[in-house]
Amino acid sequence: MLLHSDRLLPPDPATKAIARGLYAAVADRPIVSPHGHTDPRWWGENSAFSNPADLFIVPDHYVVRMLVSQGVRYEELGIGEGAERDPRTIWRCFAANYHLFQGTPSRLWLDHALSTVFGLAGRLSPANADAHYDAIAEQLASPHYRPRELYDRFGIEVIATTDSALDDLRWHAMARESGWKGRVVPTYRPDAVIDPDSEDFAANLDRLGDLTGCDTGSWLGYLEAHRARRAFFRRMGATATDHGHPTPRTADLAETAAAALFARVRSGKIDSGDAELFRAQMLTEMARMSVEDGLVMQLHAGSFRSHNAAVYSRYGRDRGFDIPVPVSFTVALKPLLDAVGMDTRLRLILFTLDETTYSRELAPLAGAYPSLRLGPPWWFHDSFEGIRRFRELATETAGFRNTVGFNDDTRALCSIPARHDVSRRVDSAFLAELIVTHRLDEAEAYEIAPLLSDGLAREGYRL
Repeated sequence: MLLHSDRLLPPDPATKAIARGLYAAVADRPIVSPHGHTDPRWWGENSAFSNPADLFIVPDHYVVRMLVSQGVRYEELGIGEGAERDPRTIWRCFAANYHLFQGTPSRLWLDHALSTVFGLAGRLSPANADAHYDAIAEQLASPHYRPRELYDRFGIEVIATTDSALDDLRWHAMARESGWKGRVVPTYRPDAVIDPDSEDFAANLDRLGDLTGCDTGSWLGYLEAHRARRAFFRRMGATATDHGHPTPRTADLAETAAAALFARVRSGKIDSGDAELFRAQMLTEMARMSVEDGLVMQLHAGSFRSHNAAVYSRYGRDRGFDIPVPVSFTVALKPLLDAVGMDTRLRLILFTLDETTYSRELAPLAGAYPSLRLGPPWWFHDSFEGIRRFRELATETAGFRNTVGFNDDTRALCSIPARHDVSRRVDSAFLAELIVTHRLDEAEAYEIAPLLSDGLAREGYRL
């Protein structure tokens, strides 16, 4: 599979030798995966994956978007009404277009999975597509390739899923009650009952009231419903919340103004600015609740979701048309930070798709406020270059310990060890260069490397 043992390490021989030693010290450390999107049902039922196409292609928007960008139709990938349902045909299409991933992080992840997880030799191509398919399908039928067995094989210590505030968490309960020793924790994602632009928002608020017994027709009752659901998630093992907002704007309205805004939102009679103002107010309310209950708060901002209306209408969400947009944090977060930013009980982890904010805003903010931490490069920047840019731009102001290490943020189970491996290699290279330029002692680097691989994630997410 041509996975070179020195991939991503520095070309200079002396620096490479130091990086090799650092990487060797962390390569086999446990995987802590505090934020991601694996299907909770995998962990609850532990059923075999159906076929290679459903494992590698259909659910992976990185793969899908690249193929679609070169004219492959969604239907050819098993997506949408009238789609191709033969997984071998989908796999052959993938193999015929595998060259499209040259130079991308997806190619690294896919090569890593095919080689180290399934033991395949030779890069995927039309010539070996059927042989690879048959080899993977045969292994997927084995109990050793079910989700819980892969969890153990990958050395995962803990993995978090991302779950709607309205989810009953049945699969988490099933996993816990099975006697399996793996640790899978939910994450409270309340967007469906916070964002007035969400589908069926009014019905979602009704459902929230039914689940909690709280009056979600009133502002105070609505806030109490969130507290109740957060408490339920905590009982199920959650240590964090997650908020996927278009912008990081926050607000801190007086109670009467907030109640009036909620009344407009609840009635559906809102003007163009009310939805954004309500999201902004709720970020501050969620931060206050995190001070109360200790749940770590994550904010993922800066994505224009479902950019193509026709694709969204026909194929739904998460089909590769979420596109980065510029955002600004310094002014946007000020109301929240004025309210609770100096409270050490709050832990707010910031993610962005706008790399221009790393050194200009995020690192200075996290380097000042005790409540803030920087999340790792997210989505389009989860790559060799993206992780490297983040370290270069953030470390000089925020240091290492105002970050939370690495998380894989993935739906693709077999890519998890590959993604963590990439991060550990990039960080080993970065530390090695700090050593050879005499900015860091070697002993210090060996203390920092395990923090970046798993220690900071464990501490940052209170796992």
